[in-house]
Amino acid sequence: MALQHWTFLYTAPGLPAEGDVRQVRTADSTTVLAGFSSTTAAVEACTETGLDGALEGTQLIELCGAFSHDHVSALRQSLPNVPVGLVGYAGEMTDQLHTLFS
Repeated sequence: MALQHWTFLYTAPGLPAEGDVRQVRTADSTTVLAGFSSTTAAVEACTETGLDGALEGTQLIELCGAFSHDHVSALRQSLPNVPVGLVGYAGEMTDQLHTLFS
């Protein structure tokens, strides 16, 4: 089966704790972009409300770099049939990332 529905969780300053969940649909796919003020709020929203139905049918979840392996584990436990992974950067990107987040 081809990937047709996936979710990306991210955090950003100024987003509401309850999140800003948007769906981008094409004829062949659905992408859910779910932003939260904190990683904790994002995990809680996924495990408690399923993002108000936005996770229904999702085939995989990707987490931005703000999330930890503990967050991945919590989501995997609550959504055992959905692959959950972290977005990562190669080691040579370390200096550029430090510049962005300092």
